[in-house]
Amino acid sequence: MTNTPNNYSEDSIRVLEGLEAVRQRPGMYIGSVGSRGLHHLVYEVVDNSIDEASAGYCSNINVIIHIDGSVTVEDDGRGIPVGMHPTAGKPTVEVVMTVLHAGGKFDSGSYFASGGLHGVGVSVVNALSEFLEVTVRREGGVYFQRYERGKPVTEFKRVGDTDKKGTKITFKPDFQIFETLDFSYETLSRRLRELAFLNSGLRIKVSDERFDQSNDYHAEGGIVSYIKFLNKAKTLILDEPIYHMEMTDDRISVEFAILYNDSYVESLYSYVNNIHTEEGGTHEAGFKAAYTKVFNNFVNKYNLIKEKITLTGDDIREGMSAIISVRLNEPVFEGQTKTKLGSSSARNAVESIMSKFLQDFFEENPNIVKKILDKALQAFRAREAARKAKELTRRKNVLEVSTLPGKLADCQEKDPANSELFLVEGDSAGGSAKQCRDRRTQAILPLKGKILNVEKARFDKLLSSAEIRTLITALGTSIGDKDFNIEKLRYHKVIIMTDADVDGAHISTLLMTFFFRYMRQIIERGYLYMAAPPLYKVKKGKSERYIQNEDEMEDYLLDLGLEDVEIQGVNRNRYKELLINLIKVNRMVSKYERKGFERRLIKTLAVYDELDYTKLENEDFVRGIYKKLQDNGSLTKYINTGINFNPEFGRYNITLESNSQLLAINTELLATPEFRELRRLGMFLKEIGDAPYRIKVGEDMKTFETLTEFVSFIEQRGKKGLNIQRYKGLGEMNPEQLWETTVDPERRTLYQVRIEDAEVASELFTLLMGDVVAPRREFIENNALNVRNLDV
Repeated sequence: MTNTPNNYSEDSIRVLEGLEAVRQRPGMYIGSVGSRGLHHLVYEVVDNSIDEASAGYCSNINVIIHIDGSVTVEDDGRGIPVGMHPTAGKPTVEVVMTVLHAGGKFDSGSYFASGGLHGVGVSVVNALSEFLEVTVRREGGVYFQRYERGKPVTEFKRVGDTDKKGTKITFKPDFQIFETLDFSYETLSRRLRELAFLNSGLRIKVSDERFDQSNDYHAEGGIVSYIKFLNKAKTLILDEPIYHMEMTDDRISVEFAILYNDSYVESLYSYVNNIHTEEGGTHEAGFKAAYTKVFNNFVNKYNLIKEKITLTGDDIREGMSAIISVRLNEPVFEGQTKTKLGSSSARNAVESIMSKFLQDFFEENPNIVKKILDKALQAFRAREAARKAKELTRRKNVLEVSTLPGKLADCQEKDPANSELFLVEGDSAGGSAKQCRDRRTQAILPLKGKILNVEKARFDKLLSSAEIRTLITALGTSIGDKDFNIEKLRYHKVIIMTDADVDGAHISTLLMTFFFRYMRQIIERGYLYMAAPPLYKVKKGKSERYIQNEDEMEDYLLDLGLEDVEIQGVNRNRYKELLINLIKVNRMVSKYERKGFERRLIKTLAVYDELDYTKLENEDFVRGIYKKLQDNGSLTKYINTGINFNPEFGRYNITLESNSQLLAINTELLATPEFRELRRLGMFLKEIGDAPYRIKVGEDMKTFETLTEFVSFIEQRGKKGLNIQRYKGLGEMNPEQLWETTVDPERRTLYQVRIEDAEVASELFTLLMGDVVAPRREFIENNALNVRNLDV
């Protein structure tokens, strides 16, 4: 049978080899077993849905982070083929999920330009998951199979009827493999937003049920909308983006959008088949070469520069924000995680299409060329000024340190691996730090006030700042693309130490902006740290202790609140665990209450024996639940309740109707990870029993009608008799206290500064430190409720 572009059947899935060694060497397949690799699992599943959208069969993708750490990705595409595979002799879905290099991307008739790992993606996700469940809606049926650590634990079978199409995959990353299981909603949201922009008309919804967050991404304008979005916090030089899309004769699609802002950095975002190529590659090289050549040719043709100077590509691209998106069949990547494109055909296609388009565009839009040229000439002059200013920062020998402004107190150690530099806010704290430090290995550099905001300053102005020159000289690395040398760094621990107030946070952010923009290798090598002075000093009687943060304070107060307390019917060793989990239960019940479910109803379901969505096939079992809810008054707030049958899943539902909404106790509710977590926490409700809750405090007996009252009493009791001193300034501590809490390597807490996603970091620095106020105000308003330590 011959496959056509619209044909996606069992014959489209070709098996190349089995699934071996993935669990033994996961880094070979997903890059790492840290946070980056964890999120990569989601991207691989989503990429399969994106491929369906690119082929014209999918309009909606739904991604959900569940409370138990699992993730669901659901689309309304064609659904994975469900018949028996013609050569493997088992269901095609099982082949796709369990065999490496099995997928529709090997058959050129199924997908033209796919973004998935060519059949590696979903099978690798399966292999690295504690469990994975796949539900396929196709050809009038609902099909289901469950896997655990890559192996099927149920048969692939039809479980219901439907007129819908699509694939739904729920998986939970394996704790035996990954260093962290904590998904970042912001990281996933950014990637999914990116995909919505790159695929005009596609709707992607992302939800985080852990924190009640959700976003709905849908952009009809494609990358034109995207480039405007990326520049919303910047002052624009061009009114509208330069945009073009074209396909070559050998079916390579090239799409790009270019916008200029008044910043001093270039931001180029490149994609291949929707995959973000962070390390660039041939398509980026083609973009830069074509743009520089055509621009300079146009300028020389019309003699637009009267001086004898030559503009470099860096000059011309200063302030440029651009997106280049290439789609081609069977791209060649360097590395499994596809961060760099190696296809020479992509460079040729980009250069050819851009050169032809830009020549015509510049001829038709000379005013735009003039604006870009003015910006480029400013960049050229600044580069020349910076070259001269750099000479001021070059350090001839270590002895010059004593004469430098900023009063650097150097250490005796000459080996950078054993040396650390504290960047300390203010002379007062700097004086205390100098008194308490270990002179052998610890250097102190006090910083006066707030350093220059490098996000708003060009390179030559940066080098005219005395504080920044002192810092550069102390570090020993020099600065600038050609002169910076990480090997000359004199300290392998550079520690930012500021006050725990608004000014301290601002100074820390200014310093991190400087390191991120101009000395990123210091961060990438793991040399930059943040000191963590304690937030509190707590005294009770004659004893005192330092508390690092709010979470540690809450934990400490809970311990104090439970002293001399007896909780009736509970083992004393379990008090703290019980209370922590009861707080979680209370929050979850409140969450369901906001959705319309009565509190008593949810608590009843949480402790109901052997409640499982598979038992909803049994009508008598469902009627038993219904009677229980009726008997304990859980249904009284609803104007209409009843039981009905759902043919799609072959199970019974309990329906609940109020004045404003229709709810149901059904498969969709009971099968969610949130509900499974509620069921797990239900054991703690069983343990403490029903209200009223009774506890013994000394000789007194106290009774509480609600869980909230009980928890609040314990927390308030923990604060009684405490003298809590909140530190905001390092200057409030004497040298001995500063040594004990912040400087002593044996007792201090340091946070290493790491770059998980360079573009997210860049976007955030622009938002927080740039000139445009409106987006920053929006950011503050959106995050105001998340503030833990408000300095007023």
